[in-house]
Amino acid sequence: MTLRLGDIAPDFTQDSTDGPIHFYDWIGDKWAILFSHPKDFTPVCTTELGEVARLKPEFDKRKIKPIALSVDDVASHKGWVGDIEETQGSALNYPILADPDRKVSDLYDMIHPNANNTLTVRSVFIIDPSKKLRLILTYPASTGRNFTEILRVIDSLQLTDDYSVATPVNWKDGDDCVIVPSIQDPAELKAKFPKGYTAVKPYLRMTPQPNK
Repeated sequence: MTLRLGDIAPDFTQDSTDGPIHFYDWIGDKWAILFSHPKDFTPVCTTELGEVARLKPEFDKRKIKPIALSVDDVASHKGWVGDIEETQGSALNYPILADPDRKVSDLYDMIHPNANNTLTVRSVFIIDPSKKLRLILTYPASTGRNFTEILRVIDSLQLTDDYSVATPVNWKDGDDCVIVPSIQDPAELKAKFPKGYTAVKPYLRMTPQPNK
């Protein structure tokens, strides 16, 4: 199944380290990040799961619920959790989905046969409260993800949902933003951007971040 931005994220029910997960019910009115791991007891995955546990307060601030996935079963996951805490210094504080039947992996196209025909690649899906896919990232198994960058993208998504701006290259929370080109009326510009703006070009107008 090919998923694209704006698609409705597939629903599922699957076992996890926190018991059965009914995905839509679990998300509720929050955002979610679903991220896959090739296999339990692997080194890069161990560091990633520990980092997300460490960053859990940052996800909570953004009303994001993290959930991981590996193709191994719950018993294997629970054995791995102790290693994560021991080596990374962070207790796991979110669920890991078990996917030995590849149900979720297939729903989300997480297995790329030309890379490996049995293990998932490092997929990342950001899902909003309306269950729409807002971000899709795919990393090779050999490369650990940068979760600081993923938080940055979440900040951009949530900001641009609420204000008529886009975020420029290397933007981070607190930096100036770009006014979307569709707003041209001077009265609307003044109303929406009371802090003013700088027109670098007619199509490139920079304004202070509206919610700061």
